[in-house]
Amino acid sequence: MSNTQDGGDKPDATTGAERRKSDRRKAAFWIPFDGHLPHGERRVSGDRRRERFGQWPRVLLGGLPIVVSDQAETARAMVDEALQRRGLWRYPAYMTSANGEVTYRCAVDETERGLLMEADAIHADGMPLVFVSRFRCGQSLPERVATTDLFHEVAREASKRGATMYMLGANEESNRRAVERMQRRYPGLRLVGHRHGYFANEAEEIAVCREIGALAPDILWVSMGVPREQAFVVRNRHRLTTVGVIKTSGGLFDFLSGSKPRAPQWMQKVGLEWLWRMALEPRRLGVRYLKTNPYAMYLLLTRSR
Repeated sequence: MSNTQDGGDKPDATTGAERRKSDRRKAAFWIPFDGHLPHGERRVSGDRRRERFGQWPRVLLGGLPIVVSDQAETARAMVDEALQRRGLWRYPAYMTSANGEVTYRCAVDETERGLLMEADAIHADGMPLVFVSRFRCGQSLPERVATTDLFHEVAREASKRGATMYMLGANEESNRRAVERMQRRYPGLRLVGHRHGYFANEAEEIAVCREIGALAPDILWVSMGVPREQAFVVRNRHRLTTVGVIKTSGGLFDFLSGSKPRAPQWMQKVGLEWLWRMALEPRRLGVRYLKTNPYAMYLLLTRSR
């Protein structure tokens, strides 16, 4: 059948290949293809394998979608997903955490909120979120998934199953000491590399990403502090397609290295670890916590369900 209209008009110029091209959908993480990019950066389609983290139920806490998962399940899921992604050249799964300060920052800064919302999963690394979920949400959080505790859980799981890790972040001394201590504690853990988290310029950052990509760790821990670590992940995700899972980690390496002591267990359980940290670093954290904590609690009480 002819495509010409009555009166001898010409065929529709948008039919055929051109129409198919115009109808083509781009993936959520689409980036232009550049034939000059190294093979590790030729990632032009979105990740369609996020079902594992997508299966976790979520509750709204302080305006952020927080996953309902305990520490053991989170560790298993991280290793499961990391191993399943080996050799698939996908965007790495991106996991991050929220506490009172992060809740505050996301409420007052749309850019920082956008960085967190890119994550495949946001865990509660703060007891106030757990407490509020018990009376404000339809489903309560089973426990706080503290990143420092989670690292040890993941390290044990990874040692048993052969998953590899890379530790990126902190200063050179804290990074080195953290790696040394973890290698002594988990002799079966395969740490394929580590580096401090400071870059002289964009070129050095890209070069480090390429080095990590060549090592292809199953799990990458990024310990640079909020929001720098989230921005790093979002900015470089397409350069890290050989990585399985990326977990942002805040001050994790300072605690693993022993340069900063953790709060006593009773303070962690009642949600006062922030007070312990403020006592250790009053000049740096005192004003910050006094500014952020009251508003964070207001957000948790009014923007949770």
